Amino acid sequence: MNRGERKEFVASHRIAIFGYGRREDGPAMTVVYYVVDGDDILVSTMAARAKARAVERNQKVSLCVLDEQWPPTYVQVSCNAKVVTDPDANVDLAMRIAGVMAGSPMPEDVRPIIAEGVSKENRVVLRLTPYATFETPSRHVHSTDDLNENLVHGLGTSLPW
Repeated sequence: MNRGERKEFVASHRIAIFGYGRREDGPAMTVVYYVVDGDDILVSTMAARAKARAVERNQKVSLCVLDEQWPPTYVQVSCNAKVVTDPDANVDLAMRIAGVMAGSPMPEDVRPIIAEGVSKENRVVLRLTPYATFETPSRHVHSTDDLNENLVHGLGTSLPW
């Protein structure tokens, strides 16, 4: 994929694996819904969750954006993250995420319900600013005809976002 195709892939999908460093043990990963906001990627989480606490410790995170169709295709994005606590930004994001989950935008009349949930859960926005992507050319086997000398996996490479 070229740069434009990678950005379009991220913009046109809705779920990702969010990766971050833990204080102990290996890296942590969790599935998240996300939305794109200009050049940034936004994730909603509760302030008390490990994702938000990890971003406060170390702004370096990764997203592995997944295609929900078979065969699996993905784009890994390296980001600098920050926690945003602004209540209006959190409600706006929660409205957008609910729309992504539902498959269509949320009507404005549900905003008070969403706002109440955001407040009760003490939600924050994780604003991720991509700076690099890691691409591994995908090779898929759709049938036995694909098993031949042309089915070769190459090495991946880190590319500027």
